[in-house]
Amino acid sequence: MSFSGYFFKKATAVAFFVGAAACHAACHAQAAKSYMVAAAHPLAVAAGLEILKRGGNAVDAAIAVQMALGLAEPQASGLGGGAFLLYWDAKGKVLRSYDGRESAPAAARPERFLKPGGQPMTLREAIPGGRSVGVPGALRMLEAVHRRHGKLAWAELFEPALRAAEQGFAMTPRLRGWLERVEGLKDDPEARALYFDAEGKPKATGTTIVNRAYAETLRAIAQGGADAFYRGPIAADIARAVRSGANPGDLTEADLAGYRAIEREPVCGPYRMVRICSMGPPSSGGIAVLQILGLLERSGFDRASADSLEAWHLFAEARRLAFADRAKYLGDPDFIRVPVEGLLKKSYLDERARLIGPRALPGALAGDPETGTSDLAIVDAEGGAVSMTTTIEAPFGSRLMVRGFLLNNELTDFDFVPGGKNQMEAGKRPRSSMAPTIVFDAGGEVRIVIGSAGGAFIIGDVAKALVGMLDWGLGVQAAIDLPNMGGRGDLVEIEQGPAYERFAEPLRALGHKVQPRTFPSGLHAIERVPGGWRGGADRRREGVARGE
Repeated sequence: MSFSGYFFKKATAVAFFVGAAACHAACHAQAAKSYMVAAAHPLAVAAGLEILKRGGNAVDAAIAVQMALGLAEPQASGLGGGAFLLYWDAKGKVLRSYDGRESAPAAARPERFLKPGGQPMTLREAIPGGRSVGVPGALRMLEAVHRRHGKLAWAELFEPALRAAEQGFAMTPRLRGWLERVEGLKDDPEARALYFDAEGKPKATGTTIVNRAYAETLRAIAQGGADAFYRGPIAADIARAVRSGANPGDLTEADLAGYRAIEREPVCGPYRMVRICSMGPPSSGGIAVLQILGLLERSGFDRASADSLEAWHLFAEARRLAFADRAKYLGDPDFIRVPVEGLLKKSYLDERARLIGPRALPGALAGDPETGTSDLAIVDAEGGAVSMTTTIEAPFGSRLMVRGFLLNNELTDFDFVPGGKNQMEAGKRPRSSMAPTIVFDAGGEVRIVIGSAGGAFIIGDVAKALVGMLDWGLGVQAAIDLPNMGGRGDLVEIEQGPAYERFAEPLRALGHKVQPRTFPSGLHAIERVPGGWRGGADRRREGVARGE
Protein backbone atom coordinates (compact mmCIF):
# COMPACT_ATOMS: atom_id res chain seq x y z
CA MET A 1 0.00 0.00 0.00
CA SER A 2 1.27 3.50 -0.79
CA PHE A 3 2.11 5.91 2.04
CA SER A 4 -0.72 8.26 1.03
CA GLY A 5 -3.12 5.35 0.69
CA TYR A 6 -2.20 4.26 4.19
CA PHE A 7 -3.07 7.75 5.45
CA PHE A 8 -6.63 7.58 4.16
CA LYS A 9 -7.26 4.03 5.27
CA LYS A 10 -6.20 4.88 8.82
CA ALA A 11 -8.19 8.10 8.83
CA THR A 12 -11.43 6.12 8.55
CA ALA A 13 -10.74 4.28 11.80
CA VAL A 14 -10.37 7.17 14.20
CA ALA A 15 -13.91 8.02 15.29
CA PHE A 16 -13.65 6.34 18.67
CA PHE A 17 -10.04 7.33 19.23
CA VAL A 18 -10.78 10.99 18.62
CA GLY A 19 -13.78 10.76 20.91
CA ALA A 20 -15.96 12.79 18.54
CA ALA A 21 -17.41 12.58 15.07
CA ALA A 22 -15.12 13.65 12.25
CA CYS A 23 -17.23 16.71 11.42
CA HIS A 24 -17.10 17.81 15.06
CA ALA A 25 -13.38 18.43 14.67
CA ALA A 26 -13.45 19.55 11.06
CA CYS A 27 -16.18 22.10 11.73
CA HIS A 28 -14.06 23.74 14.43
CA ALA A 29 -10.86 23.96 12.36
CA GLN A 30 -10.28 27.39 10.88
CA ALA A 31 -8.92 28.08 7.40
CA ALA A 32 -7.14 31.15 6.03
CA LYS A 33 -5.44 32.15 2.79
CA SER A 34 -2.73 34.53 3.99
CA TYR A 35 -1.98 34.43 7.71
CA MET A 36 -3.16 32.80 10.93
CA VAL A 37 -2.77 32.91 14.71
CA ALA A 38 -3.54 30.08 17.14
CA ALA A 39 -3.25 30.79 20.86
CA ALA A 40 -4.82 30.07 24.22
CA HIS A 41 -7.23 33.03 24.51
CA PRO A 42 -9.39 34.88 21.95
CA LEU A 43 -8.10 38.25 23.20
CA ALA A 44 -4.52 37.19 22.43
CA VAL A 45 -5.46 35.88 18.99
CA ALA A 46 -7.22 39.17 18.21
CA ALA A 47 -4.07 41.08 19.27
CA GLY A 48 -1.91 39.00 16.94
CA LEU A 49 -4.31 39.40 14.02
CA GLU A 50 -4.44 43.15 14.52
CA ILE A 51 -0.67 43.33 14.16
CA LEU A 52 -0.66 41.10 11.07
CA LYS A 53 -3.35 43.27 9.46
CA ARG A 54 -1.14 46.31 10.05
CA GLY A 55 1.61 44.65 8.02
CA GLY A 56 3.54 43.09 10.86
CA ASN A 57 5.21 39.71 10.56
CA ALA A 58 5.01 36.58 12.71
CA VAL A 59 7.57 37.91 15.21
CA ASP A 60 5.65 41.16 15.66
CA ALA A 61 2.42 39.23 16.14
CA ALA A 62 4.01 36.87 18.67
CA ILE A 63 4.98 39.81 20.88
CA ALA A 64 1.45 41.22 20.76
CA VAL A 65 -0.01 37.78 21.54
CA GLN A 66 2.33 37.30 24.51
CA MET A 67 1.45 40.67 26.02
CA ALA A 68 -2.27 39.86 25.75
CA LEU A 69 -1.80 36.36 27.20
CA GLY A 70 -0.10 37.89 30.24
CA LEU A 71 -3.28 39.89 30.80
CA ALA A 72 -6.06 37.40 29.99
CA GLU A 73 -4.35 34.12 30.90
CA PRO A 74 -2.23 35.23 33.90
CA GLN A 75 -2.18 31.74 35.39
CA ALA A 76 -0.06 30.47 32.50
CA SER A 77 2.48 33.02 31.26
CA GLY A 78 3.52 36.64 31.23
CA LEU A 79 6.28 39.17 31.74
CA GLY A 80 7.37 37.43 34.92
CA GLY A 81 8.24 34.18 33.15
CA GLY A 82 10.27 32.69 30.31
CA ALA A 83 9.85 31.31 26.80
CA PHE A 84 11.42 29.44 23.91
CA LEU A 85 10.80 30.60 20.35
CA LEU A 86 11.35 29.09 16.90
CA TYR A 87 11.29 31.46 13.94
CA TRP A 88 11.25 30.49 10.26
CA ASP A 89 12.55 33.30 8.09
CA ALA A 90 10.75 32.55 4.82
CA LYS A 91 12.80 35.01 2.74
CA GLY A 92 16.17 33.86 4.00
CA LYS A 93 15.10 30.22 4.29
CA VAL A 94 16.66 30.06 7.76
CA LEU A 95 15.29 28.54 10.97
CA ARG A 96 16.41 30.17 14.21
CA SER A 97 15.66 29.31 17.83
CA TYR A 98 15.86 31.60 20.85
CA ASP A 99 16.21 30.82 24.54
CA GLY A 100 14.40 33.12 26.97
CA ARG A 101 14.36 30.55 29.78
CA GLU A 102 14.51 31.87 33.34
CA SER A 103 17.85 31.56 35.12
CA ALA A 104 18.89 31.00 38.73
CA PRO A 105 20.01 34.07 40.71
CA ALA A 106 23.71 34.51 41.45
CA ALA A 107 23.11 33.51 45.08
CA ALA A 108 21.36 30.21 44.19
CA ARG A 109 22.82 26.98 45.53
CA PRO A 110 22.06 23.30 44.76
CA GLU A 111 20.52 22.64 48.19
CA ARG A 112 17.93 25.44 47.85
CA PHE A 113 14.92 23.14 48.21
CA LEU A 114 16.27 20.89 50.97
CA LYS A 115 14.89 21.09 54.49
CA PRO A 116 17.25 21.46 57.48
CA GLY A 117 17.24 17.67 57.91
CA GLY A 118 18.26 17.10 54.31
CA GLN A 119 14.86 16.00 52.99
CA PRO A 120 13.53 17.68 49.83
CA MET A 121 10.63 20.08 50.16
CA THR A 122 7.30 19.25 48.60
CA LEU A 123 6.16 21.42 45.72
CA ARG A 124 3.48 22.86 47.99
CA GLU A 125 6.23 24.03 50.35
CA ALA A 126 8.63 25.23 47.65
CA ILE A 127 6.43 27.15 45.22
CA PRO A 128 4.77 30.05 47.10
CA GLY A 129 6.96 33.09 47.70
CA GLY A 130 10.28 34.32 46.40
CA ARG A 131 12.33 31.17 46.98
CA SER A 132 11.07 29.66 43.71
CA VAL A 133 11.47 32.76 41.50
CA GLY A 134 14.01 32.70 38.69
CA VAL A 135 15.19 35.67 36.65
CA PRO A 136 12.45 36.26 34.02
CA GLY A 137 13.65 35.89 30.44
CA ALA A 138 10.68 36.14 28.07
CA LEU A 139 10.75 39.90 27.52
CA ARG A 140 14.50 40.16 26.93
CA MET A 141 14.25 37.31 24.42
CA LEU A 142 11.32 38.91 22.58
CA GLU A 143 13.20 42.19 22.34
CA ALA A 144 16.25 40.42 20.89
CA VAL A 145 14.13 38.58 18.32
CA HIS A 146 12.30 41.78 17.36
CA ARG A 147 15.54 43.72 16.84
CA ARG A 148 16.72 41.05 14.43
CA HIS A 149 13.50 40.07 12.66
CA GLY A 150 10.63 42.46 13.48
CA LYS A 151 8.99 44.82 10.97
CA LEU A 152 6.75 47.18 12.95
CA ALA A 153 7.91 49.60 15.63
CA TRP A 154 8.34 48.01 19.07
CA ALA A 155 5.87 50.37 20.78
CA GLU A 156 3.13 49.55 18.27
CA LEU A 157 3.13 45.89 19.31
CA PHE A 158 1.94 46.73 22.83
CA GLU A 159 -1.12 48.70 21.79
CA PRO A 160 -3.70 45.85 21.69
CA ALA A 161 -2.83 44.49 25.15
CA LEU A 162 -2.45 47.96 26.65
CA ARG A 163 -5.89 48.92 25.37
CA ALA A 164 -7.43 45.70 26.74
CA ALA A 165 -5.75 46.19 30.14
CA GLU A 166 -7.25 49.66 30.47
CA GLN A 167 -10.70 48.78 29.15
CA GLY A 168 -10.88 45.41 30.89
CA PHE A 169 -11.61 41.85 29.85
CA ALA A 170 -14.26 39.42 31.05
CA MET A 171 -13.42 36.89 33.76
CA THR A 172 -13.66 33.52 32.02
CA PRO A 173 -14.82 30.23 33.57
CA ARG A 174 -11.33 28.79 33.17
CA LEU A 175 -9.58 31.67 34.93
CA ARG A 176 -12.16 31.65 37.70
CA GLY A 177 -11.74 27.90 38.10
CA TRP A 178 -7.99 28.28 38.60
CA LEU A 179 -8.57 31.09 41.10
CA GLU A 180 -10.80 28.74 43.10
CA ARG A 181 -8.27 25.88 43.08
CA VAL A 182 -4.90 27.55 43.61
CA GLU A 183 -3.82 28.26 47.16
CA GLY A 184 -1.92 31.34 48.27
CA LEU A 185 -2.72 33.79 45.47
CA LYS A 186 -5.22 35.77 47.54
CA ASP A 187 -2.48 36.31 50.14
CA ASP A 188 -0.83 38.71 47.70
CA PRO A 189 -2.53 42.11 48.20
CA GLU A 190 -2.30 43.17 44.54
CA ALA A 191 -3.65 39.87 43.22
CA ARG A 192 -6.42 39.83 45.82
CA ALA A 193 -7.62 43.29 44.83
CA LEU A 194 -7.57 42.39 41.14
CA TYR A 195 -9.17 38.94 41.06
CA PHE A 196 -11.11 38.50 44.33
CA ASP A 197 -14.13 40.16 45.96
CA ALA A 198 -14.35 41.67 49.44
CA GLU A 199 -15.01 38.22 50.94
CA GLY A 200 -11.94 36.70 49.33
CA LYS A 201 -13.86 34.74 46.71
CA PRO A 202 -12.94 34.88 43.00
CA LYS A 203 -14.94 37.48 41.13
CA ALA A 204 -17.88 36.10 39.18
CA THR A 205 -17.57 34.83 35.64
CA GLY A 206 -18.19 37.71 33.26
CA THR A 207 -16.90 40.38 35.66
CA THR A 208 -14.77 42.97 33.88
CA ILE A 209 -11.17 42.80 35.08
CA VAL A 210 -9.33 46.09 34.62
CA ASN A 211 -5.57 45.77 35.22
CA ARG A 212 -4.31 49.36 35.25
CA ALA A 213 -1.01 48.38 36.84
CA TYR A 214 -0.30 46.03 33.93
CA ALA A 215 -1.20 48.80 31.49
CA GLU A 216 1.34 51.11 33.13
CA THR A 217 3.98 48.39 32.95
CA LEU A 218 3.29 47.81 29.26
CA ARG A 219 3.43 51.55 28.60
CA ALA A 220 6.82 51.79 30.28
CA ILE A 221 8.21 48.86 28.24
CA ALA A 222 6.72 50.15 25.01
CA GLN A 223 8.49 53.49 25.53
CA GLY A 224 11.72 52.30 27.14
CA GLY A 225 12.26 48.82 25.74
CA ALA A 226 13.12 45.79 27.87
CA ASP A 227 15.53 47.91 29.92
CA ALA A 228 12.46 49.54 31.50
CA PHE A 229 11.72 46.10 32.97
CA TYR A 230 15.21 44.81 33.74
CA ARG A 231 16.55 48.06 35.22
CA GLY A 232 15.05 50.86 37.28
CA PRO A 233 11.84 50.98 39.35
CA ILE A 234 10.19 47.83 37.93
CA ALA A 235 13.33 45.76 38.54
CA ALA A 236 13.58 47.18 42.06
CA ASP A 237 9.98 46.19 42.80
CA ILE A 238 10.55 42.66 41.47
CA ALA A 239 13.62 42.16 43.64
CA ARG A 240 11.83 43.63 46.68
CA ALA A 241 8.83 41.30 46.23
CA VAL A 242 11.07 38.23 45.88
CA ARG A 243 13.19 39.03 48.94
CA SER A 244 10.35 39.88 51.34
CA GLY A 245 7.40 38.04 52.84
CA ALA A 246 7.09 34.34 53.59
CA ASN A 247 9.53 31.91 51.93
CA PRO A 248 11.75 34.72 50.57
CA GLY A 249 14.27 34.34 47.76
CA ASP A 250 17.53 36.04 46.83
CA LEU A 251 17.01 37.52 43.36
CA THR A 252 18.62 40.96 43.02
CA GLU A 253 18.43 43.93 40.67
CA ALA A 254 21.87 42.89 39.41
CA ASP A 255 20.47 39.48 38.43
CA LEU A 256 17.78 41.18 36.37
CA ALA A 257 20.17 43.64 34.74
CA GLY A 258 22.54 40.84 33.82
CA TYR A 259 20.03 38.54 32.09
CA ARG A 260 20.80 37.71 28.45
CA ALA A 261 18.70 35.92 25.85
CA ILE A 262 20.58 33.31 23.84
CA GLU A 263 20.24 32.14 20.25
CA ARG A 264 20.59 28.35 20.21
CA GLU A 265 20.87 25.76 17.48
CA PRO A 266 17.51 24.12 16.81
CA VAL A 267 17.40 20.32 16.88
CA CYS A 268 16.10 18.63 13.73
CA GLY A 269 15.49 15.11 12.55
CA PRO A 270 13.68 13.12 9.86
CA TYR A 271 10.33 11.41 10.34
CA ARG A 272 8.85 9.47 7.46
CA MET A 273 8.82 11.98 4.59
CA VAL A 274 9.18 15.22 6.59
CA ARG A 275 11.80 17.04 8.65
CA ILE A 276 10.89 18.04 12.18
CA CYS A 277 12.68 20.85 14.02
CA SER A 278 12.27 21.96 17.63
CA MET A 279 14.01 23.59 20.57
CA GLY A 280 17.29 22.20 21.85
CA PRO A 281 18.74 22.28 25.39
CA PRO A 282 18.14 23.59 27.98
CA SER A 283 14.77 22.36 26.81
CA SER A 284 14.47 18.59 26.65
CA GLY A 285 11.28 18.89 24.61
CA GLY A 286 12.71 18.89 21.11
CA ILE A 287 15.07 15.96 21.65
CA ALA A 288 12.40 13.90 23.44
CA VAL A 289 9.79 14.50 20.72
CA LEU A 290 12.30 13.53 18.02
CA GLN A 291 13.32 10.42 19.97
CA ILE A 292 9.69 9.33 20.44
CA LEU A 293 8.97 9.73 16.74
CA GLY A 294 12.23 8.06 15.75
CA LEU A 295 11.45 5.06 17.95
CA LEU A 296 7.90 4.81 16.60
CA GLU A 297 9.19 4.88 13.03
CA ARG A 298 11.39 1.88 13.82
CA SER A 299 8.88 -0.17 15.83
CA GLY A 300 6.08 -0.84 13.36
CA PHE A 301 3.88 2.06 14.43
CA ASP A 302 2.85 2.60 10.80
CA ARG A 303 1.07 -0.77 10.90
CA ALA A 304 -0.94 0.06 14.04
CA SER A 305 -4.44 1.38 13.46
CA ALA A 306 -5.36 4.62 15.16
CA ASP A 307 -7.75 3.07 17.68
CA SER A 308 -5.68 -0.03 18.48
CA LEU A 309 -4.08 -1.30 21.66
CA GLU A 310 -0.86 -1.72 19.69
CA ALA A 311 -0.69 2.01 18.95
CA TRP A 312 -1.15 2.92 22.61
CA HIS A 313 1.44 0.35 23.73
CA LEU A 314 4.08 1.45 21.22
CA PHE A 315 3.57 5.13 22.02
CA ALA A 316 3.86 4.43 25.76
CA GLU A 317 7.11 2.49 25.30
CA ALA A 318 8.69 5.12 23.06
CA ARG A 319 7.79 7.85 25.55
CA ARG A 320 9.25 5.87 28.47
CA LEU A 321 12.57 5.31 26.68
CA ALA A 322 12.82 8.97 25.65
CA PHE A 323 12.10 10.14 29.20
CA ALA A 324 14.76 7.83 30.62
CA ASP A 325 17.35 9.53 28.41
CA ARG A 326 15.88 12.92 29.29
CA ALA A 327 16.41 12.30 33.00
CA LYS A 328 20.02 11.20 32.56
CA TYR A 329 21.43 13.49 29.89
CA LEU A 330 19.43 16.72 29.51
CA GLY A 331 20.15 20.05 31.18
CA ASP A 332 21.65 23.50 30.57
CA PRO A 333 24.34 23.10 27.86
CA ASP A 334 26.26 26.07 29.29
CA PHE A 335 26.91 23.99 32.42
CA ILE A 336 26.97 20.37 31.28
CA ARG A 337 27.79 18.46 28.13
CA VAL A 338 24.56 17.33 26.41
CA PRO A 339 25.12 14.58 23.77
CA VAL A 340 22.55 15.96 21.34
CA GLU A 341 23.96 14.29 18.23
CA GLY A 342 24.34 10.96 20.01
CA LEU A 343 20.78 10.96 21.33
CA LEU A 344 19.38 11.52 17.83
CA LYS A 345 21.89 9.36 15.94
CA LYS A 346 20.34 6.79 13.60
CA SER A 347 22.34 3.86 15.02
CA TYR A 348 21.41 4.84 18.59
CA LEU A 349 17.70 5.05 17.81
CA ASP A 350 17.95 1.72 15.96
CA GLU A 351 19.44 0.17 19.09
CA ARG A 352 16.86 1.70 21.43
CA ALA A 353 13.95 0.68 19.21
CA ARG A 354 15.00 -2.97 19.49
CA LEU A 355 14.07 -2.78 23.19
CA ILE A 356 10.40 -2.29 22.30
CA GLY A 357 8.54 -5.59 22.26
CA PRO A 358 4.98 -6.88 22.62
CA ARG A 359 5.02 -6.32 26.40
CA ALA A 360 6.02 -3.36 28.53
CA LEU A 361 9.67 -3.11 29.52
CA PRO A 362 10.07 -3.97 33.22
CA GLY A 363 11.94 -0.69 33.62
CA ALA A 364 12.90 1.90 31.03
CA LEU A 365 16.59 2.73 31.50
CA ALA A 366 18.63 5.41 29.77
CA GLY A 367 20.84 4.25 26.93
CA ASP A 368 24.44 5.15 26.12
CA PRO A 369 24.47 7.56 23.16
CA GLU A 370 28.24 7.93 23.12
CA THR A 371 29.68 5.53 20.16
CA GLY A 372 4.37 22.95 31.64
CA THR A 373 2.48 27.09 30.38
CA SER A 374 0.96 28.55 27.20
CA ASP A 375 1.71 28.26 23.54
CA LEU A 376 1.15 30.08 20.28
CA ALA A 377 1.56 29.34 16.58
CA ILE A 378 1.65 32.03 13.89
CA VAL A 379 2.17 32.18 10.13
CA ASP A 380 2.37 35.50 8.29
CA ALA A 381 1.56 36.62 4.77
CA GLU A 382 5.18 36.17 3.66
CA GLY A 383 5.33 32.55 4.82
CA GLY A 384 7.25 33.34 8.00
CA ALA A 385 6.33 31.27 11.05
CA VAL A 386 6.70 31.39 14.83
CA SER A 387 6.15 28.63 17.34
CA MET A 388 6.61 29.86 20.90
CA THR A 389 6.00 28.21 24.25
CA THR A 390 5.80 30.55 27.21
CA THR A 391 5.42 29.89 30.92
CA ILE A 392 5.49 31.00 34.52
CA GLU A 393 5.57 27.28 35.52
CA ALA A 394 2.78 26.45 38.03
CA PRO A 395 -0.64 28.12 37.79
CA PHE A 396 -0.05 31.74 38.87
CA GLY A 397 3.66 30.98 39.31
CA SER A 398 5.03 31.91 42.73
CA ARG A 399 1.73 33.64 43.62
CA LEU A 400 3.60 36.97 43.76
CA MET A 401 2.21 39.87 41.71
CA VAL A 402 4.27 42.95 40.85
CA ARG A 403 2.90 45.88 38.84
CA GLY A 404 0.11 43.84 37.30
CA PHE A 405 2.02 40.67 36.35
CA LEU A 406 2.87 37.46 38.20
CA LEU A 407 6.36 36.14 38.92
CA ASN A 408 7.39 32.63 37.94
CA ASN A 409 8.24 29.67 40.18
CA GLU A 410 10.61 28.26 37.56
CA LEU A 411 13.39 27.32 39.98
CA THR A 412 11.27 24.33 41.04
CA ASP A 413 12.12 22.84 37.61
CA PHE A 414 15.59 22.14 38.97
CA ASP A 415 16.17 18.85 40.79
CA PHE A 416 15.42 19.30 44.49
CA VAL A 417 18.10 16.75 45.44
CA PRO A 418 21.56 17.91 44.26
CA GLY A 419 23.98 15.79 42.29
CA GLY A 420 22.36 15.39 38.88
CA LYS A 421 22.72 17.17 35.55
CA ASN A 422 19.75 19.38 36.46
CA GLN A 423 20.88 20.52 39.89
CA MET A 424 20.57 24.22 40.63
CA GLU A 425 23.60 26.47 40.17
CA ALA A 426 24.08 30.23 39.97
CA GLY A 427 23.08 31.52 36.54
CA LYS A 428 21.95 28.11 35.31
CA ARG A 429 18.71 27.56 33.38
CA PRO A 430 16.50 24.68 34.53
CA ARG A 431 15.68 21.81 32.22
CA SER A 432 12.39 22.31 30.40
CA SER A 433 9.92 20.18 28.45
CA MET A 434 8.78 22.97 26.14
CA ALA A 435 8.75 21.86 22.52
CA PRO A 436 7.86 24.59 20.03
CA THR A 437 8.07 22.74 16.72
CA ILE A 438 8.02 23.42 12.98
CA VAL A 439 7.64 20.61 10.42
CA PHE A 440 9.00 20.98 6.89
CA ASP A 441 7.90 19.01 3.85
CA ALA A 442 10.25 17.33 1.37
CA GLY A 443 10.57 20.59 -0.55
CA GLY A 444 11.66 22.55 2.52
CA GLU A 445 8.39 24.43 2.95
CA VAL A 446 6.64 24.84 6.30
CA ARG A 447 4.00 22.13 6.68
CA ILE A 448 3.05 22.33 10.38
CA VAL A 449 3.66 24.86 13.18
CA ILE A 450 2.85 23.37 16.58
CA GLY A 451 3.49 23.52 20.31
CA SER A 452 1.75 22.93 23.62
CA ALA A 453 1.48 23.86 27.25
CA GLY A 454 1.38 21.22 29.99
CA GLY A 455 4.72 20.84 31.79
CA ALA A 456 6.37 17.46 31.28
CA PHE A 457 3.26 16.34 29.37
CA ILE A 458 4.11 18.78 26.55
CA ILE A 459 6.39 16.21 24.96
CA GLY A 460 3.76 13.50 24.66
CA ASP A 461 1.04 15.95 23.61
CA VAL A 462 3.11 17.35 20.73
CA ALA A 463 4.22 13.88 19.61
CA LYS A 464 0.61 12.65 19.74
CA ALA A 465 -0.67 15.45 17.54
CA LEU A 466 2.17 14.96 15.07
CA VAL A 467 1.49 11.24 14.60
CA GLY A 468 -2.19 12.08 14.27
CA MET A 469 -1.45 14.35 11.32
CA LEU A 470 1.54 12.57 9.79
CA ASP A 471 0.62 8.91 10.36
CA TRP A 472 -3.16 8.86 10.54
CA GLY A 473 -3.99 11.63 8.07
CA LEU A 474 -6.01 13.68 10.55
CA GLY A 475 -6.64 17.37 10.16
CA VAL A 476 -5.07 19.68 12.71
CA GLN A 477 -8.11 19.99 14.99
CA ALA A 478 -8.82 16.25 15.02
CA ALA A 479 -5.17 15.56 15.87
CA ILE A 480 -5.31 18.02 18.77
CA ASP A 481 -8.54 16.38 19.98
CA LEU A 482 -6.93 12.93 20.23
CA PRO A 483 -6.77 11.67 23.83
CA ASN A 484 -3.53 12.58 25.61
CA MET A 485 -1.06 10.11 27.09
CA GLY A 486 1.85 11.02 29.33
CA GLY A 487 3.45 9.93 32.54
CA ARG A 488 6.38 10.18 34.91
CA GLY A 489 9.01 7.47 34.82
CA ASP A 490 7.39 4.15 33.98
CA LEU A 491 3.88 5.33 34.83
CA VAL A 492 1.44 5.62 31.90
CA GLU A 493 -1.19 8.31 32.46
CA ILE A 494 -4.15 8.45 30.07
CA GLU A 495 -6.63 11.27 29.76
CA GLN A 496 -9.86 10.49 31.57
CA GLY A 497 -12.65 9.44 29.25
CA PRO A 498 -13.51 6.71 26.74
CA ALA A 499 -9.89 6.03 25.78
CA TYR A 500 -8.89 5.31 29.37
CA GLU A 501 -11.94 3.12 29.90
CA ARG A 502 -11.15 1.14 26.77
CA PHE A 503 -7.37 0.74 26.99
CA ALA A 504 -6.41 0.87 30.69
CA GLU A 505 -6.96 -2.82 31.48
CA PRO A 506 -5.49 -4.16 28.19
CA LEU A 507 -2.38 -2.03 28.80
CA ARG A 508 -2.09 -3.33 32.34
CA ALA A 509 -2.26 -6.83 30.92
CA LEU A 510 0.83 -5.97 28.86
CA GLY A 511 2.69 -4.95 32.01
CA HIS A 512 2.09 -1.18 32.02
CA LYS A 513 1.38 0.81 35.17
CA VAL A 514 -1.68 2.84 34.17
CA GLN A 515 -3.76 5.53 35.84
CA PRO A 516 -6.21 8.22 34.63
CA ARG A 517 -5.40 11.90 34.62
CA THR A 518 -6.99 15.24 33.80
CA PHE A 519 -4.51 16.64 31.29
CA PRO A 520 -3.54 20.34 31.31
CA SER A 521 -2.62 20.35 27.62
CA GLY A 522 -2.79 23.46 25.48
CA LEU A 523 -1.95 22.43 21.94
CA HIS A 524 -2.05 25.04 19.19
CA ALA A 525 -1.15 24.26 15.61
CA ILE A 526 -1.35 25.49 12.04
CA GLU A 527 -0.96 23.27 8.97
CA ARG A 528 -0.50 24.07 5.31
CA VAL A 529 -3.44 23.04 3.12
CA PRO A 530 -4.20 23.71 -0.56
CA GLY A 531 -4.81 27.43 -0.93
CA GLY A 532 -3.51 28.49 2.46
CA TRP A 533 -3.53 27.43 6.11
CA ARG A 534 -5.74 25.58 8.57
CA GLY A 535 -5.47 26.12 12.32
CA GLY A 536 -6.59 24.29 15.43
CA ALA A 537 -6.68 25.08 19.15
CA ASP A 538 -6.97 22.87 22.19
CA ARG A 539 -10.57 22.79 23.42
CA ARG A 540 -9.28 21.75 26.83
CA ARG A 541 -8.50 25.47 27.18
CA GLU A 542 -10.08 28.63 25.76
CA GLY A 543 -7.88 28.89 22.70
CA VAL A 544 -8.92 29.65 19.13
CA ALA A 545 -7.31 29.77 15.70
CA ARG A 546 -8.17 32.66 13.40
CA GLY A 547 -6.81 34.10 10.19
CA GLU A 548 -7.51 35.83 6.91
